[in-house]
Amino acid sequence: MRNLLSFLWEVSKIIIIALVVVVPIRYFLFQPFIVKGASMEPNFHSGDYLIIDEISYRFSQPQRGDVIVFKFPQDPSQRYIKRIIGLPGDTIEIRSDKIIISRGDENQVLDESFYLPKSFHTLGELKESLKDGEYFVLGDNREFSSDSRRWGLVSRGFIIGRVFLRAWPVAALAKIEAPAY
Repeated sequence: MRNLLSFLWEVSKIIIIALVVVVPIRYFLFQPFIVKGASMEPNFHSGDYLIIDEISYRFSQPQRGDVIVFKFPQDPSQRYIKRIIGLPGDTIEIRSDKIIISRGDENQVLDESFYLPKSFHTLGELKESLKDGEYFVLGDNREFSSDSRRWGLVSRGFIIGRVFLRAWPVAALAKIEAPAY
């Protein structure tokens, strides 16, 4: 009987220590996300298992090119994955298949050749000025993406975190980096 109690006490300690370590990591630092749909192809495919970094944005601001997971503005119970194109203070213009970013007197045509094939097109015509805490996001597969062109901007408070790692499929295991524009 004494051996059984000793065994149960040891097992209980292991479970408690595991919970003390795993629960804060899962709820405050990193969380899993499974891609559903084709809106981020060719970079992310339906069924990809991603690890989301929830802590970086507590110490720094989201950057252009970051792939983020956020609460869908029209239904916060749903999670979406998109790429940040426009930052607070930018004016984003989509015209003639080009994305033009204006900030003050500077204008630049966004070069997305690092992560998008030349055959991909950004359809639509719009001009949007972003205020503090607002982000313009697009799916990489522009023809099949529901994004800021359709439903508007994403508030900073809706951003859960940035995609940090693709963990599945194993053949595509990779740390995810934002492109340098």
